[in-house]
Amino acid sequence: MPKRVLTGRVVSDKMDKTVTVLVERRIMHPLYKKFIRRSKKYAAHDEANICATGDLVRIEECPPISKRKAWLVTARNGESLTPASAEAQVA
Repeated sequence: MPKRVLTGRVVSDKMDKTVTVLVERRIMHPLYKKFIRRSKKYAAHDEANICATGDLVRIEECPPISKRKAWLVTARNGESLTPASAEAQVA
């Protein structure tokens, strides 16, 4: 089964190696047929601590890392995060 991939905005980066990502989606109201916004916050793993509040990130489902954290940050502001590029940005 493929891993789910979501895109959202970082709303908190106060934790170590973890960011909180707000993902918004638009659904149509069943009665009024008007699009409404629904949002949910996900805790995502950020190994290099490079994501900051306001960044647009892509997160991917992964095996559970902790009680609340089962997502991994794979891209930040349109740029893919690989272990080599993450270390280069920190240094």
